[in-house]
Amino acid sequence: MENKRKALGRGLEELFSSEPLDIAKVEEEIINNTPKEQITEINLDELRSNPYQPRKNFDEESLQELASSIKTYGVFQPIIAKKSIKGYEIVAGERRVKASRLAGLKTIPAIIKDFTDEEMMELALLENLQRENLSALEEAEAYYKLKEKLNLTQEELAEKVGKSRSHITNMLGLLDLPAEIKDDIIKGDLSMGHARVLSKLENKEQALTLADKVIKENLSVRKLEELTSSPEEFHRKKEITKRKPLENEFSYLINDLEEKLDTKVRIKNNKLEISFINANDLNRLLEIMHLDK
Repeated sequence: MENKRKALGRGLEELFSSEPLDIAKVEEEIINNTPKEQITEINLDELRSNPYQPRKNFDEESLQELASSIKTYGVFQPIIAKKSIKGYEIVAGERRVKASRLAGLKTIPAIIKDFTDEEMMELALLENLQRENLSALEEAEAYYKLKEKLNLTQEELAEKVGKSRSHITNMLGLLDLPAEIKDDIIKGDLSMGHARVLSKLENKEQALTLADKVIKENLSVRKLEELTSSPEEFHRKKEITKRKPLENEFSYLINDLEEKLDTKVRIKNNKLEISFINANDLNRLLEIMHLDK
């Protein structure tokens, strides 16, 4: 273990044990502690995807733009890879690899390091969560794999990825949705906000009917919430909520906001901080807070 950690680079043990893990810091630490002579050119044909890569589809237009940039300026930052039985596995830099292939390159600069399966999974998930827009189902499946592989509780997983526990609970709930609704999410006909509301319903037939209604009538998440607000007509799944212990005068507000918004909330120095991953997540929050129009 000690030799392995030395191979990873100074400071990475602390980075991997930190809560939450920051992919940018991990890559920066590796690159800063790798002498230039140890950055090698790897044949693109020898690289294969991280087996824990949660993203199934990559935006073609975005890849073409990156490929054009690579043709002009080259690959700005080396990828990070792990030696495998045959060739190498991509630890970080999947988009750079795909774009380099589109640009017609044969090789790509890389730093070769050794990682455990757990670290490979963490990095694959976090690179996408922190840098790219995963679909709601890709995110949910990634959380599930990480939770099962590392034997984490939902609370521990939330801390690891820097999200609220209620967000993790709601994301994992998407995996129980009927296949037809999952297909609508993948096609973009239903948003994460719609899926979250539908996943809370016990009756799957009701969920399917409402999903069709949302698509045909272009209903907002707010309208869907109003339609399902009757406990007599729509039975919701029982949720086990575990509130954070009260640490200060604002703790109860933080608990309530995190459950309502499905994200990490902090109050410090009389300032309210609400975390979001990307533009889509911000739009979701604005819609919940009725600030989208």
